[in-house]
Amino acid sequence: MDKEINNNLENENKQSKFISFIKEFFVYFLIIVAVILIRTFLVTPIRVDGDSMNDTLKDGEILLLKKYDKSYERFEVIVFNYKDEKLIKRIIGLPGDHIVYKDNKLYINNEYVAESMIDKRTYDFDLTELGFDTIPDHYYFVLGDNRINSKDSRMIGLISEKDILGTTNFVLFPFNKMGSINE
Repeated sequence: MDKEINNNLENENKQSKFISFIKEFFVYFLIIVAVILIRTFLVTPIRVDGDSMNDTLKDGEILLLKKYDKSYERFEVIVFNYKDEKLIKRIIGLPGDHIVYKDNKLYINNEYVAESMIDKRTYDFDLTELGFDTIPDHYYFVLGDNRINSKDSRMIGLISEKDILGTTNFVLFPFNKMGSINE
């Protein structure tokens, strides 16, 4: 009888340990699934590669990419796919806009628009150089803040909305710059 009680206690103990293990494993499994879902659909870190966004962003900085943000506004910083690269640029022209740079000044639809985020020279440019009078629906004209050293719409053309991965306005690293991007 004592042997039978001991066997039952051992079995109950084994079951209890197994249930405890499953409960603990399940918590870690949920955490992993949550992280994967967040990185896939909501936010993920992205690294600045190059000097095209100087002085706003520096090479090597880590930003927070908001994948869920699909409403794009003028002067917003976006990340998009271009060939095998992820580029970070600023939206200058929206669908329906005509863009001209003349004497270091931006003109949108023939009206001067001040750009507070840069203090650098921009060579003269007209959207017609890309073969468009206005930016078509679902396309954007983007530039780097370091206009002299930037692979942007002036060279690679307009950016399709389907190639935009999301927006970014928050620096994660280096820690001394953590916070909103100075726009």
